[in-house]
Amino acid sequence: MGTFLFFGDYSQDSIKHISERRTDKAIELIEEYGGKLVAGYALLGEKDLVLIVEFPGPGKNEAIKTSVALSKLLGVGFTTSPAVDFETFDKLISEL
Repeated sequence: MGTFLFFGDYSQDSIKHISERRTDKAIELIEEYGGKLVAGYALLGEKDLVLIVEFPGPGKNEAIKTSVALSKLLGVGFTTSPAVDFETFDKLISEL
């Protein structure tokens, strides 16, 4: 399972269209690409929101497609990063 963090920045236009229905459409789109929204948060600070999304397998290709598709749908610019849980990270590092 691949876990990815989608950090979003609202544009002036996208702020005008924030709604519960738009959130539902974003979740549907994530699921269309095989993903599952684990959590989503509005943020204060450098980024406006973060989505935590899991994809089957490595999920890199699906994450790229989803990131661009969400940007087109929402008008929100996303920076998408893979995430590794601490257990996996510790195992990887112990092999060095």
